[in-house]
Amino acid sequence: MSLSRKTAVVGVYEHPTRFAPDKSMFQIMAESIRGALDDCGLTIKDVDGILSAGIGMSPMGIIGLCDYLNLTPNFMDGTNIGGASFVAHVAHAAAAINAGLCEVAVITYGSTIASTRFAIGTGGGAGGGGDPCHQFEFPYGPTGIGAYAMVAQRHMHEYGTTSEQLAEIAVTMRLHASMNPAAKYRDLITVEDVLASRIVSSPLHLLDCCMVSDGGGALVVTSAERARDLKKRPAYVLGAGETARHAARGQRDFLEIAAHQSGRLAFERAGVSHKDIDMAMIYDSFTITVLTTLENLGFCKRGEGGAFVSGGRLRYDGEFPINTDGGGLSSNHPGMRGIFLVIEAVKQLRGECGPRQVKDCQIALCHGTGGELGTRHSGATLILSNQ
Repeated sequence: MSLSRKTAVVGVYEHPTRFAPDKSMFQIMAESIRGALDDCGLTIKDVDGILSAGIGMSPMGIIGLCDYLNLTPNFMDGTNIGGASFVAHVAHAAAAINAGLCEVAVITYGSTIASTRFAIGTGGGAGGGGDPCHQFEFPYGPTGIGAYAMVAQRHMHEYGTTSEQLAEIAVTMRLHASMNPAAKYRDLITVEDVLASRIVSSPLHLLDCCMVSDGGGALVVTSAERARDLKKRPAYVLGAGETARHAARGQRDFLEIAAHQSGRLAFERAGVSHKDIDMAMIYDSFTITVLTTLENLGFCKRGEGGAFVSGGRLRYDGEFPINTDGGGLSSNHPGMRGIFLVIEAVKQLRGECGPRQVKDCQIALCHGTGGELGTRHSGATLILSNQ
């Protein structure tokens, strides 16, 4: 059953905080929900579906969130697939609305990992949770960045990709952040600055890595019919896909990531081609994440990512703009960043991005990654249109 243009994202809100020691995770979520509802002209009384996930938040945590918000919804989804969760949640909400399970769904995320100094991906048992697969890796001390660095090393070995090419991604994200008043880091940087920053896990430098911040946001999803009467121009859901990649019992090709499958599904379901995409929001936990994702989504051939991201192509005014808010590299990264991909894409489709606005933006793609490319990860791809 096709969901194309049957539902739409009608309200978005990004919490302005990047450091909030005075707030709780639920408080950031509640303030974000209020902002997203105000954005589209609805109220909490209209909400009958809720979807959420969070760092340190169990699937049962969504019940506590309902208590905090005083909601008794008709539909709940606590799916947690890491940073890709909220991109997948848009598709889940669309399916639920289309099936008659709810009429107005809110998707939300909030995090205080910076102010509470929560370590992510730092090796040992940190962040391991109950994943039984970690017993085969964690005793040997791998880190989150180490896993991504392994992918970068492999890409460089196979295709001659350079640190300079990866650095250009970080430089472009900082350019976009310089035009985003909410971004945490706004001072322009150069390729030389990235290469001069210390190596964290070879070949990745400090400026190849996302930041750690507090933050949160919310989305409102409803039917296309109801969307017509709301305050802002709707961003219609065209298609979506999601999947996972893992070690495949030792047979895995580490340069084929989840986007290879989720992207294909999203394009097939949306009925559009790569040349129809006007801008993209690509999860940028590290610069290598962007490069391998673009290849696996099919925007360039495998091995050509280094050349593809060079020469200003990814700039807001370039041939293929990505991450116009500054991304996790320069704007914010509160542990799980997928919700901000959708927020910025919707704003671009509405023409609300000021100096960083992409010209004639009609179709946007979002791709979220959760987990680690070098071990196990999820991928969720979403295609939206203002038509």
